[in-house]
Amino acid sequence: MLESGLAWAVVALAAASIVLSPRARGAGAFFRGLSADGAPPGLLTLTLSQVTTWIFARSLLNAAILGYFFGIAGTVAYAAYYLSFLTGAAIVDSIRFRHGFDSVQQFLAARFGAVGTACYNAVVGVRLVSEVFANLLVIGILFGAVGTDVYVVSIIGVAVVALAYSMLGGLHASLRTDVLQMAVFLVALTVVVAVAFGADGFSWAEIGTSSPDVAGPGWVLLAVALMQVWSYPLHDPVMMDRGFLADRRTTRLSFYHAAWLSALCIVAFGLLGVYAGLNAAEGEAMTAALTRLLGDPAMLVFNLALVVSAMSTLDSTFASAAKLAVVDMGIGRPTVRNGRLAMATFMVAGVALVFVGSKDLFSAVAVSGTASMYLAPVVFFSIWGRQDVPVWSYLIAFAVALGGAGLYFAEDAGYVAIMEPLVGLSHKYSKLLAICGAVMALGCAAFAIGIAAGPRRRALVANGTAAAR
Repeated sequence: MLESGLAWAVVALAAASIVLSPRARGAGAFFRGLSADGAPPGLLTLTLSQVTTWIFARSLLNAAILGYFFGIAGTVAYAAYYLSFLTGAAIVDSIRFRHGFDSVQQFLAARFGAVGTACYNAVVGVRLVSEVFANLLVIGILFGAVGTDVYVVSIIGVAVVALAYSMLGGLHASLRTDVLQMAVFLVALTVVVAVAFGADGFSWAEIGTSSPDVAGPGWVLLAVALMQVWSYPLHDPVMMDRGFLADRRTTRLSFYHAAWLSALCIVAFGLLGVYAGLNAAEGEAMTAALTRLLGDPAMLVFNLALVVSAMSTLDSTFASAAKLAVVDMGIGRPTVRNGRLAMATFMVAGVALVFVGSKDLFSAVAVSGTASMYLAPVVFFSIWGRQDVPVWSYLIAFAVALGGAGLYFAEDAGYVAIMEPLVGLSHKYSKLLAICGAVMALGCAAFAIGIAAGPRRRALVANGTAAAR
């Protein structure tokens, strides 16, 4: 019943999305989201698009799973990542209106040259592929067991449908369908949350005390999130692309409203996981517990919310992938045809990763967030501080962050076990916190040393030039 009902819901949503997707006639609509008369998106469209593209299917499931295992602390920790909208607003405002650049790549090229954009494009490219992978993985899990025919068909089917309507209109189509998808998502979320909040066994008191250990994994993860939100938005091209579309006031307000609305949705969804965890039988999986507690109709709506968020994120990811490859990286002329080819390439890469990559949904967030932390000193010293920073400082921060991300991935996958003997930490989130702290400290130190060495370096160059004369 659940699978067939969900399949029909996907068909209806796909059909509506295709109908709402206008065919892009030029690069302005395809890459910059402009309407037929050249107008940028308004506040409501931009806000709802920001929210629905950041409430990924993976994010919703992560919030619920973290709540299931770690109580309210797990849900609050994941919701803290949505403070990225506030730091993202400040980052975009500085790059656009204080520094006067039209994209993150332009800013990095001016400050750090070709190496600056090459490092950044590599990180955001991996980020986009991982978003395709993670959201399709959730789709497969919803429809069937890993490796079954229905699992494979659902993944490929949703990927092709999302690619099809994304190819029609690019970013403009994504913005239009985001509004519909967000409306459907909010209705679905309201229904399932209302059922849960009115169910037997739902207790606000129990939920509020579901994470009593202040040193527990959920609270540790909250510390990680509060450390990563300074750089996390800058490495997300979907968020950054939407920061360069509208005027200053509309852009700023869209980020602010997206912050509270998305955090509210994540917390609401996460509470479902906390409720399931408090009432689960021994050894019972989260979805099985929720199905028993809420019933099949409510779980159909629960799964529908995940599918809607997955499709919304996929079309936005494809649009950003096209802009990254064609506009920002300059691979080919900025034509609609080349944009569509880039979308198809990222779709194939994401689908391939589903069948060969890790099935741990939060692992991708942790690795991506750690890698993004090389951008934290860029934000602090270059974007907000307006300091002259040498390229070697940038490269050290980049290398340290990638090393930290690689170390966490290797530890989490069981390939190495050096953190516990080295620092005495056994839980993976404690290890992640230590790694993030080291990455942040070393990256900022590299920038601070580079800035301090700047006057001396310039003096040596000047003295050398005078001696040569």
